[in-house]
Amino acid sequence: MMHLFLFIYLFFGNPPVENHTLTITVENIKNIEGTLEIGLFNKSEKFLGEGQALRSISVEVQKNSETVIIKNLPKGNYAVSMYHDKNSNGKCDRNFLGIPKEAYGFSNNFKPKFSAPTFSDCTFHLDADHSMTISLIQ
Repeated sequence: MMHLFLFIYLFFGNPPVENHTLTITVENIKNIEGTLEIGLFNKSEKFLGEGQALRSISVEVQKNSETVIIKNLPKGNYAVSMYHDKNSNGKCDRNFLGIPKEAYGFSNNFKPKFSAPTFSDCTFHLDADHSMTISLIQ
């Protein structure tokens, strides 16, 4: 009898998780070299933290516009950050003030003024398949 209850709970008790696809088109790529380094975040306290992205994607730059597809994302709030690692050294090169010397971008095409953006600046809600375009800031 216990097996029957366990079967019913496992079969009917857990609703299926609905997963979605995020398509990101990156524009304004000036140099056809290096890689695009993309971080997808779903927690504000981890946003922009090194190694803290929910998903990290590296795409070889082959043209002035690249498209990245991220599958199997559950419903939720997300934010995207990226940079063009032009020299393929694995980091976003910065000047002495900490300002990126390589092109970068964020979801919502947020353009920071005096400090790095917050998670809420770049947040979007994903509850269906979604497409966005991010234009790199040079």
